[in-house]
Amino acid sequence: MTQAKSSPAAKRKQRPAKTNQSRKKAPSVDNPGKVLKRSRYSKAEAYAIFQRFHADNPEPEGELDYVNAYTLLVAVVLSAQATDVGVNRATKHLFQIADTPEKMVALGEERVREEIRTIGLFKTKAKNVILLSEQLIRDHASNVPEDREALEKLPGVGRKTANVVLNIFFGHPTIAVDTHLFRLGNRIGIAPGKTPLDVERAMEKAVPEAFSLHAHHWLILHGRYICKARKPECKRCVIYDLCKSPEKERFDAVPDNALRAKAQIEKERIA
Repeated sequence: MTQAKSSPAAKRKQRPAKTNQSRKKAPSVDNPGKVLKRSRYSKAEAYAIFQRFHADNPEPEGELDYVNAYTLLVAVVLSAQATDVGVNRATKHLFQIADTPEKMVALGEERVREEIRTIGLFKTKAKNVILLSEQLIRDHASNVPEDREALEKLPGVGRKTANVVLNIFFGHPTIAVDTHLFRLGNRIGIAPGKTPLDVERAMEKAVPEAFSLHAHHWLILHGRYICKARKPECKRCVIYDLCKSPEKERFDAVPDNALRAKAQIEKERIA
């Protein structure tokens, strides 16, 4: 005896109900999601956020190893789609034997490729390192130019790389929007934008001038270690009680990191 086929209505009833417990995907360059038209924060609120970052880490630093402007430029070029730890491991010996454009060109593309083969896209990156080194020798007397437009003309150097070099080595208050900073700008809503350039321009407006030099580092480090893509560690967030992200976890008490930063700000105010 054959069984009677289930009706469409019966099949619908058998389907498990959808739950809202799955976490919303974090904004990314490839998938920014719904983008706010403006920042969620007033100027005073933005100031308070960066005041917390400063109190928690007054002198933040980049995590790439370098010995001069040239090696910093090379390290940042190599860091695309690679971790800083991986780049540092690959460049430890490379920078010992080639810390100038002339020495790098003398090594040759094949040797550079062997030195950096542990990082992603190493063949293309080795080619770009040799080409940019040759261009620095030819057009800039082997010096790294302190100019974004000139930097972006070098092979393998985009706006983000140029901004990192200008900020870290030359002390310009630039905002280099990597995947972490892009996610943070949109997730907490301090500098929303559909593209990295949109987020960069929004962040330039949001960051108070007093904190503009180190803002780039604070935001990237916060996105890398606290406000992570898959699972933000709100329990360790220094700006927890100031954050307006709808994804923020709810706790009965403000995290210790935020309380310590608040206490430090008050201490500095009294002093």
